[in-house]
Amino acid sequence: MQLKIAEISDIDDILSLHYKYQINSISEEDKKDGFVTTPFTKEEMTALIKQENGLFIARNDKAVVAYIMAASWQFWSSWPMFAYMVQGLPNLQYEGYQLSAENSYQYGPICLDKSVRGSGLLKEIFEFSLAEMSKRYPVLVTFVNKINGRSYEAHKRKLGLDVISEFSFNNNHYYEMACLTRK
Repeated sequence: MQLKIAEISDIDDILSLHYKYQINSISEEDKKDGFVTTPFTKEEMTALIKQENGLFIARNDKAVVAYIMAASWQFWSSWPMFAYMVQGLPNLQYEGYQLSAENSYQYGPICLDKSVRGSGLLKEIFEFSLAEMSKRYPVLVTFVNKINGRSYEAHKRKLGLDVISEFSFNNNHYYEMACLTRK
């Protein structure tokens, strides 16, 4: 298994994995195993790589079997959900930090192929991305849709993220979660 920061040449493989588990393309039965909600384009992935160096992947042979996205709040601010979250940051504190767009970043989405779930890869790729992002930010912030129980359990139990708030946006309900980038 190779963990690396994604390059432009990885985008098609990343998008293949993404669309396989995107909420609009996954079966109802498979949603209980986790899903990603935000669709992404090749152009958005290119910008994430070029501007943020914030796309982390795991390759098994030639296939991308996992990815994590991570970027500044400025990068994500064109999406209404993230703009909403940025407005709420000054009302949140975590481990001695008054959260802001300067001292935290948005982590996710994350996606693992079914073939590697339960293998320990989640923790490996998470720690890889965390180490890279710790060079720029002390706090990771993310959100999990309350109907995505598998993602919540993975982030809470396996990765040790803390729920710092709950919020609703666009008729969906979310846990807002955080962790320090250096432990």
